[in-house]
Amino acid sequence: MEILRTILTVIFAIDCIALTVVVLMQEGKSQGLGAIAGAADTYWGKNKGRTMEGGLVKATSVMGVLFFVLAVVLNLNF
Repeated sequence: MEILRTILTVIFAIDCIALTVVVLMQEGKSQGLGAIAGAADTYWGKNKGRTMEGGLVKATSVMGVLFFVLAVVLNLNF
């Protein structure tokens, strides 16, 4: 069981570092005055899921869930 705990701890540390890097790579969510005029509803604004920014948002979600699951599992007394 110690080997499993060590492996999970290493994965947890890698996830923490990767999550920090991915969050820092993202752009700010403020749209400025363009959001008031409706410029955010352009073709590129609707297809955010296919851009690099959309990929970073998805990666952040996945790594965030992994972070919480690993934190709970590592906190159990097994």
